[in-house]
Amino acid sequence: MVPDWPLLEGLDDAARQEVLRLARPQQYGRGEVVCTAGEPADSVHLVERGRLLVQIALDSGTVATLNVLGPGDCFGELALLRTDHRRTATVTALEPARTRILAASAFRRLCVDHPQVERSLSELLASRIEELSQDLSDAMYLPLEVRVRKRLAELVRLFAGPGAVVGIPITQSQLAELVGGTRPTVNQILQGYEAEGLVALRRGRIEVPDRNSFQA
Repeated sequence: MVPDWPLLEGLDDAARQEVLRLARPQQYGRGEVVCTAGEPADSVHLVERGRLLVQIALDSGTVATLNVLGPGDCFGELALLRTDHRRTATVTALEPARTRILAASAFRRLCVDHPQVERSLSELLASRIEELSQDLSDAMYLPLEVRVRKRLAELVRLFAGPGAVVGIPITQSQLAELVGGTRPTVNQILQGYEAEGLVALRRGRIEVPDRNSFQA
């Protein structure tokens, strides 16, 4: 099933099919780098299948995990709006994934021919700013345990499949980066969840036996 990308909202069926015809499909294996921060931006990616990790390098030399993307998300459009047209983050496939790659020239033509795409882009960027503001507010005012539980609930929704057990293919270090905590402290919280039977900690993976465990 083809996702409904918010970026393409407002397009009629014919225009949407034309975009998908122009967007080249590309497959990625688990752990494969889709794009790297600092490289020239020449396209927008529409995520069709799989989940991908968004990371940036800090001045200290460490890597920070910002977000996890899934079907219906897109990335790369921000770099096309920058004056230097450089990627701002590194995106890596957490599992086998597929994107539709729309060349920069095709994306700009799409915006000219269909002004509603620019409106959708503005709404998308505004939504991301709101999400970043919420993450900052959470980091400043919510206890770490609450942030961990909240993020796990989001990841369970993103990775939920037909089976009862939800497997989240991220490391404890990556989860710590997502919630703004240290790995030892987040590990301590996860160990408590495991003792309660809420999670099972595997190598490079967190499993949630009951997807309703972290619902609000």
